[in-house]
Amino acid sequence: MIVIVFKYLIPKGFRGFTFFPFVFLSDKKDKSHAVLLNHERIHIKQQLELLIVFFFVWYFVEYLVRLIQYKDRREAYYNISFEREAYTNEKDLDYLKKRPFWNFLKF
Repeated sequence: MIVIVFKYLIPKGFRGFTFFPFVFLSDKKDKSHAVLLNHERIHIKQQLELLIVFFFVWYFVEYLVRLIQYKDRREAYYNISFEREAYTNEKDLDYLKKRPFWNFLKF
C-alpha cells in the first residue's frame, strides 16, 4: 500500500480513495489515522480478490443499482457491499488477518 496525499483526487466529503496499490488521502494528518487506513486496506484486499478491474466494474454497477434503489447518492454509496464491509470492520485492526476470501459477499 502506497499512501499519497493529493486532495484534488478525493471527492468532496470523502477522505480517501484506493486504487491498488495506491491510497490517496485528502489530508496529510490522515496518514496516521489507523481506522481510515484500515478501511482502505480492506479495499486493497477486495480489489486484489477481483483482479482490480472487476472490482471497479462491480463497484460502479452496484452503485447504480443502489442509486436506483435509494434515490440518494450518499445512501447508495454507503450501501455498496464493498463499503459496508469496510465500514463495518474498519475499527478491527486485525480484521484482514482473519477475513475470509470474498467476504464482501456477506454484505
